[in-house]
Amino acid sequence: MRIYFMGICGTAMGNAALLARAAGHEVSGADQGVYPPMSTVLAAAGITLHEGYDPARLEKLAPELVVVGNAMSRGNPEVEWLLDTRAIRYTSLPALLYDSVLSVRRNIVVAGTHGKTTTTALTAFLLRENGRDPGFLIGGVPLDPPVGSELGTLADPFVIEGDEYDSAFFDKRSKFIHYAPHIAVLNNLEFDHADIFRDLADVQRTFFHLTRIVPRNGWIVLNGDDTNLAALGPLRWTRVVRVGTGEKNDLRIVGFTETADGASFKLRWWGEPWADVRWTQPGLFNARNAAMAACAAGLALHAGNPMKLKLDALARFRGVRRRQELLMNTPQLKVVEDFGHHPTALAETLQSFRARFPGHVIHAAFEPRSNTSRKRILQAAFMRALALADEVYLGAVARPELLKDEERFDIEAVIQHLATQGVNAYTAPTHAALLEILRKNTAEITDRPQLVVFFTNGSFDGIIGKFVAANKAT
Repeated sequence: MRIYFMGICGTAMGNAALLARAAGHEVSGADQGVYPPMSTVLAAAGITLHEGYDPARLEKLAPELVVVGNAMSRGNPEVEWLLDTRAIRYTSLPALLYDSVLSVRRNIVVAGTHGKTTTTALTAFLLRENGRDPGFLIGGVPLDPPVGSELGTLADPFVIEGDEYDSAFFDKRSKFIHYAPHIAVLNNLEFDHADIFRDLADVQRTFFHLTRIVPRNGWIVLNGDDTNLAALGPLRWTRVVRVGTGEKNDLRIVGFTETADGASFKLRWWGEPWADVRWTQPGLFNARNAAMAACAAGLALHAGNPMKLKLDALARFRGVRRRQELLMNTPQLKVVEDFGHHPTALAETLQSFRARFPGHVIHAAFEPRSNTSRKRILQAAFMRALALADEVYLGAVARPELLKDEERFDIEAVIQHLATQGVNAYTAPTHAALLEILRKNTAEITDRPQLVVFFTNGSFDGIIGKFVAANKAT
């Protein structure tokens, strides 16, 4: 089949396009900006890429199916042509995945407000390290496994990141509703995606819908310490396994410690020792991701006793790009890029870095770019999280003209609050100007080692790479 992907350079769309190509389909696609790393990977796989959206070109290409990414909306010229002419069949990415892959697989669907990408990568990694050939689709760029997507074999599970965001402009259901879970992993649940969900109860509703499609011979693996997940109820239609630090969990994380050398913790299944883990991934949040992944993979392969799954490989797990990724590491300066865009993620990462980098001055640069962080709805929580740093640099709010003054993230209010907490905070009209403030401030500190962490779900207008390059050149 000839399949055309609209928005092909997005991580999920690009990895799905690679799956379609691996399945033998002729694949092409377009994006507003054809950019690496995804463009490089796609081109190497023999996928034709087009810059921008052109109805005349699409008509000439005449694919048999168009996959419409959820970043596409009414007004896009190719979308309007598809609707006007009905000349080509179109679908959403989640619907394509169900029809072409997931409907015939035993799927592990990893959901949650935080940690989906890392937990999906960990689950696929552990299955492979235990001699299996799982399929997987990871919504990021993992280091382990070394690719973001693979078909695997029909006999083994398919692991997929289950996003609660909507499927397409014509299908407002959460993506994960399409994914036919045999095992649903619920990492955590908080309010996010303020452009899609009204409130926390609205988010809980869609997660509850996900649990309702887990079969009775399947499993729900959930964070047993999360009160928002507990509010979903007993979920009696299938088997439930709870994971966490509390004593009532079936799989417990105990003895977590973190130092400059890394983190360590123990896993106990119904009180029985399963593994002592020592690895390089930061924070209790990543230990929880590992426990969730181990439980899901273990149940998928050994339903009666997940402890048969070997976990030695966790010591070699290298993580996912842009998730607490260390870009520069010298005795005097360390630079980290993190995809964090929710206050809980920022707080947990900064707390971890205090333990991992003792004695360092911590500079936190944050770009309010996501559809939730651009608004004031979580502003108080962002204030508390950013107060865990020593110095804070606030980027300009993305697309401010689309928000009313009273609903827009108030940078000046955040700066004033941080000052009452003894934290110096800065902003600037442009990210380039903010970079100059950061460079000046870090250059003036010579008596203590420093850590600079950039939090963004975008590019921060390229200042991350510029900061690293400038400091490596000195």
